[in-house]
Amino acid sequence: MWSADADLLAAAAHAAVTWRAEGARGGAAGDGPTLLLGLAEAVQQARCGNAVTVDARAASPAGWRQLELLQTELIRAWDEDGARVSTALVLKTWNAVEAVRKALERSGAEHMASQLAGPDGLELLVEVAHDLRSPLTSILFLAETLQQGQSGAVNKLQHRQLGLIYSAALGLSSLASDAIELARHGNELLDDGPSSFSLVALFDSVRDIVHPMAEEKGLTVRVVPQLPDHRLGNPLALGRVLLNLTTNALKFTDHGFVEIHATPRGPTRLEFGVRDSGRGISPAALGSLYEPFRRNPGREGFCFSGTGLGLAICRKLVSAMGSELRVETDPDSGTRFFFELELPPAPEL
Repeated sequence: MWSADADLLAAAAHAAVTWRAEGARGGAAGDGPTLLLGLAEAVQQARCGNAVTVDARAASPAGWRQLELLQTELIRAWDEDGARVSTALVLKTWNAVEAVRKALERSGAEHMASQLAGPDGLELLVEVAHDLRSPLTSILFLAETLQQGQSGAVNKLQHRQLGLIYSAALGLSSLASDAIELARHGNELLDDGPSSFSLVALFDSVRDIVHPMAEEKGLTVRVVPQLPDHRLGNPLALGRVLLNLTTNALKFTDHGFVEIHATPRGPTRLEFGVRDSGRGISPAALGSLYEPFRRNPGREGFCFSGTGLGLAICRKLVSAMGSELRVETDPDSGTRFFFELELPPAPEL
């Protein structure tokens, strides 16, 4: 086991005095000295080029403050020593402190993930998502009302800005809903049994919801439902899948159109699809297309992907309805997500 060098041990001792003083003024000092020694040893590990390990307890506000105090005491000692401290040692120590800071970030993220993975954490995630959906729904309604001129005339710039507000709120609302459905395994959107519904009304509803987003990007949303219009099935889940796929298609299409279609594949079977004229999906991205947590090449750690989360929910819902979500993509002809469902004709409502 590595032991901290004299400069780090001295800095930890001075930092412990400050930590105890802060605790006396504002609260309990806790096991600050123990954590400080652990942080000093972690800095020494990094300074020697070894892998950094930190106590899980240090990934907390207390740990962050103690690392800050340790760094402050190191700077103070360097200032006092002056020319006797080499630039190489200062740079090496500075990089080591940054390495420990990143280790604390990783440890904190892992702790949060483990908390959310438990029953209580999952419920907290669902409650937060529910709390987000209500104000976002209000923003969507108000933005659309203003954009349509129901509260007075709006100029071209204001119309465009309201479209941006609507699109941003729709994306956040969809992300909150997807998080809830992921936690609930898609069960909230599954009815107890099939019900009669209108394909035309369902398609028109999806088109109306995404219209401001499409208008802002200058895209056309085409709807191609097939007769007979009235069917028996699960309109709530089907509508959510089509809305997620359409929103996703609009997000990654810069020119042209997005089409929602239903094609008969037999007396009681329909193929549903959402097609776009976008740039297609790269072969490298296809392998992780349905992963709600994925590596982001530009950042360390995992990111919560709105796209991956939405597609993960779509696949869960399509599977729950007894089908499989499939994809066709080409750089020259865009992307099409599609699936087949048994939807017997129903008497008109």
